[in-house]
Amino acid sequence: MELSIVIVNYNVKYFLEQCLISVYKAGRDIDMEVFVVDNASADGSCQMVKQRFPDVKLIENSENLGFSVANNQAIRKISGKFVLLLNPDTVVEEDTFSKCINFMNLHPTAGSLTVKMIDGKGRYLPESKRGLPSPMVSFYKIFGLAKLFPRSKTFARYYLGHLDENKTHKIEILPGAFMFIRKEVLDKIGLLDESFFMYGEDIDLSYRILKANYDNYYYPETRIIHYKGESTKKGSINYVLLFYKAMILFAQKHFTQKKAHLYMGVIFLAVYLRAFLSILKRIAKRIYLPIVDASLIVIGFLFIVPSWENYRFHASNSYPDKLVMVMIPTYIIIWLLSNWLNGAYDKPQKLFATTKGVLWGTILILAIYALLPLNFRFSRAIIILGSVWTVLSTQGVRVFIGVFDKNLIPFFQKKKRNAIVGLPSEAKRVIEILNNSYIDYQYIGLVSPQKEITDQTQLANIDQIVEFVRVNDVNEVIFCSSNISSQEIIRNMLILSNSGVDYKIAPPESVSIIGSNSINASGELYTPLLNAINSITSKRNKRLLDLGVSIFILITIPIWFIISRKPIFLLSNAISVLFGRKTWIGYIKTNNPMSGLPQIKDGVFQLKKNCKDESHQDSEINFAYAKNYSIVTDLSILWKNILSST
Repeated sequence: MELSIVIVNYNVKYFLEQCLISVYKAGRDIDMEVFVVDNASADGSCQMVKQRFPDVKLIENSENLGFSVANNQAIRKISGKFVLLLNPDTVVEEDTFSKCINFMNLHPTAGSLTVKMIDGKGRYLPESKRGLPSPMVSFYKIFGLAKLFPRSKTFARYYLGHLDENKTHKIEILPGAFMFIRKEVLDKIGLLDESFFMYGEDIDLSYRILKANYDNYYYPETRIIHYKGESTKKGSINYVLLFYKAMILFAQKHFTQKKAHLYMGVIFLAVYLRAFLSILKRIAKRIYLPIVDASLIVIGFLFIVPSWENYRFHASNSYPDKLVMVMIPTYIIIWLLSNWLNGAYDKPQKLFATTKGVLWGTILILAIYALLPLNFRFSRAIIILGSVWTVLSTQGVRVFIGVFDKNLIPFFQKKKRNAIVGLPSEAKRVIEILNNSYIDYQYIGLVSPQKEITDQTQLANIDQIVEFVRVNDVNEVIFCSSNISSQEIIRNMLILSNSGVDYKIAPPESVSIIGSNSINASGELYTPLLNAINSITSKRNKRLLDLGVSIFILITIPIWFIISRKPIFLLSNAISVLFGRKTWIGYIKTNNPMSGLPQIKDGVFQLKKNCKDESHQDSEINFAYAKNYSIVTDLSILWKNILSST
């Protein structure tokens, strides 16, 4: 056996699918084996592997054992001369494996190598080559000196910025996304250190290879796409803590006591600084818009109340101060809550979400106002004037922010102008996926994946793609990977990398189109379930329904003991739903329960009882529920099930 490939997967099903397609293309003429170790994914990854890639040696873990343990599980079973540890959110070129094998055979002192990595926008990823994170190297990176002096041999040593990214070099540290290792080296130095749960194991392994008198190489003659940010969310507090914990473990293991203490001091400082900034950033992102809204409404009322008093009563301070100080904050809270329920604080949000929120909030305020005693009634005119000001101010803020932050309100985003590179049959399938994904796009035309036009529907050939993109103002290119090689996809991404174009790849026979528009952001998926039950609004509405029904049942439980045949059932489940262990309405349980479906809690009641057509498969019913989710559907099913228990 020439090559053994190990891929550790955790909840990135569609990226894993694309990765495996590219792996088998690259290994077509190589004697190889592929292991996928799944760390208890809940997105149907294992089912997908079994169905689409029966030759894969799949190891299914019942819990997330971490990156090191999972890799070691497979490494203990491999029989290849070389081992490749590969991330699931990657795409390799067709000649990647053969070139790596040839290089290793020509360089007997090479213990391992990595290749040139680009992100989903076609941009070079600096972590393709790294230096040893000594205390000073880490200090320069943590405090931004590496970014200020990206080509400095001293300050930019973390990413070896002084080394040409297009030339082969001996390096110190390989990235965990692609580690091509000689098996005899692993036999000599041992497997991955399982003390590292996630992060740091690549640094530790690379350093141990160097200490065993082997060389680590950066080899840019072949390239891969790495959708950085998929398997992990690098802006989270959890990432900060896990990463720096791994760095401390590395220092304790490999540095002298004096050097380790210095390193740990730098790391502890970085942990607290980064964790504080991460918490601050997260809080600021969540509350800045409500605070701005509340501030604008308060400012508005400071003018509205005295102006109305002067107009209506020809005097100021006509309303009791205590009444004003109680009622105005109450109005503001109701409007803010109504805005939240209507998605005015979601990202992205609809253009007129805040208008809708204020409208419903005003209706509620007027309804409550009509029920209040006369001495508690304030002024309907002030409520109406306040609501008009609230709409104008909050809507104006969103328009202003949306001009600068296109991700806040999709309305302000430039419409997708798509070009598809592929054959007509694949282009038709891609367009169908786009249509089912509710993407607002304009199809510009089809580009031949070859150097000649082979069909009358193709407007240009692959060599004309730069000019085609420029002339037609194309801002997104979708490559059909069954019609064009990964090598050609990467080549064209690099050619267009400065044009501001986004890229997607449509794997063959898949329901997804995959891409990434930012080095630090999660990848993008176009799938039929994009705007369904997994949307922010749907999740919020479903949870609020669960809470409301549970509280109602708990408050009225004496009545249920009289009218229901299963009061204990309702009571116990109301408590479970209240604490988030269950949801009132869930998927039908099947042998393949979560294949491709967004995750929700187990349901107290299942969908099947609401299905009149028994010819439908359970999976079809689940899919339809997820795709067309509505709170009305949940209420309907819930009503029928509760009625049947009385």
